Amino acid sequence: MVQSELADLEKKLRDAQLRPTKQRLALAQLLFSDGNRHITAERLHSDAMGANVAISLATIYNNLHQFTAAGLLREVVVDSSRSYFDTNVMPHHHFFHEQSGTLEDIEKNDLKVDNIPPLPEGTEISSVDVIVRVSSTRR
Repeated sequence: MVQSELADLEKKLRDAQLRPTKQRLALAQLLFSDGNRHITAERLHSDAMGANVAISLATIYNNLHQFTAAGLLREVVVDSSRSYFDTNVMPHHHFFHEQSGTLEDIEKNDLKVDNIPPLPEGTEISSVDVIVRVSSTRR
């Protein structure tokens, strides 16, 4: 890793009130150095092992949840047994490709949500997350 990239990642973690440990820096590099990603904890663990980063899957999950709580990632739950972590934290939606298990961004302004029922008393909308599930067409 180039020294300036390391310094940028350290700053990103410190700005998010996270201590830049060796493991966090290694995970941050895997997550943030190659553009926006949608990644599972298991895939990140595999990437870490491939990069010779000794880290347990439990530590991966802990760090992903800490990164999410700090606003560095956004968790996208596609079903009760599968979550992805998105490095793009700006408001947007997703296509979920059922066969491949991949997510694809939908720009916020490309999807319009209408007819939201009256909100429960004392509440306000904090966000709207839409996942459009798609599968290959049958011919």
